[in-house]
Amino acid sequence: MTMRQTITDAMKQAMRDQDKRRTGTLRLVQAAVKDRDIANRTAGKPEASDDEILALLSKMIKQREESAGIYETNGRPELASQEREEIAILKAYLPAQMDEAGIDDAVGAAIAETGATGPADMGRVMAVLKAKHAGGMDFSKASASVKRLLAAAKA
Repeated sequence: MTMRQTITDAMKQAMRDQDKRRTGTLRLVQAAVKDRDIANRTAGKPEASDDEILALLSKMIKQREESAGIYETNGRPELASQEREEIAILKAYLPAQMDEAGIDDAVGAAIAETGATGPADMGRVMAVLKAKHAGGMDFSKASASVKRLLAAAKA
């Protein structure tokens, strides 16, 4: 089953369950997917793939984490709580995230694949990681791992 179908089915179930938070969050996801489809159509590309939808979900999670942090620092815990609830809903549709060891292994493989020798090659390594591990890896952690391993390779 595609991500698009999974999200549609989940939204129908949330509507049946009268779960307003889940319904609203999934409607936002569907709107973002539709926006991506429109952008792709204008560029002459096919509709959003599962990888693009996973990237959208990751982006939405990151936005909500930033918003929750801002709400907390400004004394609005109820709004931060809402953002965290939406994060939990969105994370349910992402594949399991890699742990530190898994990230290091994937980074090592990407470095070997690209033939990267130093920090100047970081962009190529990150491009390979994003292509192979969309939605399954925290790319901020991966970026730190790439920097560390490339610095060690250069030394």
